[in-house]
Amino acid sequence: MFEKVKALLVEELSVNPDDITPTAELVNDLGINSLELADLVLLCEEKFDIEIGDDVVHKFITVGDVADYLADAAK
Repeated sequence: MFEKVKALLVEELSVNPDDITPTAELVNDLGINSLELADLVLLCEEKFDIEIGDDVVHKFITVGDVADYLADAAK
């Protein structure tokens, strides 16, 4: 799942792939702003056919957080 999230970040948000690790923080390390985070959530919802509640989004601190959530939601 990490690789899928990484691909979304690179393709859709133009993040440098070398910067993306499971522990990379979306805001502090990758420079993603709140609008880009909202875009990422929408892309994940579309790609994985799930709904991500607003109460969950604030828990997305690292790339790993997003990947873990998506992996759990896919079960």
